[in-house]
Amino acid sequence: MPQILDPNNALEQHNATARRATWMALLSRAPTALLTHGLGSDATLPFEWLRKPQVGLMMMQARAGGTGERFNFGEITVTRCTLRLHTTQSLGTSNASDVAETPNTLVGVSYVLGRSQYLAQLAALADALLQDDARFEALNDQLLKPIAHHLSVAKAKRHAQAQSSRVEFFTVSRETGTDMSDEGDTE
Repeated sequence: MPQILDPNNALEQHNATARRATWMALLSRAPTALLTHGLGSDATLPFEWLRKPQVGLMMMQARAGGTGERFNFGEITVTRCTLRLHTTQSLGTSNASDVAETPNTLVGVSYVLGRSQYLAQLAALADALLQDDARFEALNDQLLKPIAHHLSVAKAKRHAQAQSSRVEFFTVSRETGTDMSDEGDTE
């Protein structure tokens, strides 16, 4: 039986996918120290490997001038992994004795530059935890915001360094109205 697509659900799915892509981009560029600190005690949660960390090469592409045709720029080293995290999710009323816990399986994926298998593991663990709505807000504040701030500061430093070595070339042109045919024709 074909599934009827609900436009509202499709929009929610798109927003969730875009939100996950945003945090995965941050996690892939985060330093190990920030990930370890941001995850805190969650960094030691037990998990099951679906794909142990693997180091490999990827072809990097670039565009001439940022707008031209793509060309193969070179190879980069990438580490990837996938893990399954088993957590319990609380379902129930406000009374603590009425709370029932149900198992919740979360799958985390990561691709990071370099050969650090531990960094790939932390990024995948963070990806899995961020998919849990109960933990998202806390992890957003203690993990994603500091990473985004760190990356923006690093980008600003690189930009300032590049600007300090920038050379402005000015061209001196003749004023209009001068007759250029007289120059060099002395007889």
